[in-house]
Amino acid sequence: QVQLVESGGGLVQPGGSLRLSCAAPPIFILNAMGWYRQALGEQRELVERILSGGSTNYADSVKGRFTISRDNAKNTVYLQMDSVKPEETAVYYCNAPFQNLDYWGQGTQVTVSA
Repeated sequence: QVQLVESGGGLVQPGGSLRLSCAAPPIFILNAMGWYRQALGEQRELVERILSGGSTNYADSVKGRFTISRDNAKNTVYLQMDSVKPEETAVYYCNAPFQNLDYWGQGTQVTVSA
């Protein structure tokens, strides 16, 4: 059974920083991987993804503040979140599209509040 395991969520003040981690099987790390989020009552949306070649796609709302990266040696993808905003409170999910299937982690809660 494929497992994507997120960690690093929690409570952070507006304007603060947080780094999320996603541990994944090695074959996933070499391919495209992404971070999505879903706020209460809202649809899940793409935050940022990293492609196999290293290029990235991101939501306009996080441009210049969030950064996705991966460490192949640790089989981990990260999402560095800076200058976070209260409206970014959500469950953040790690995603790995692979062989026409989408694999998801269990999600990690991020709450941005003073």
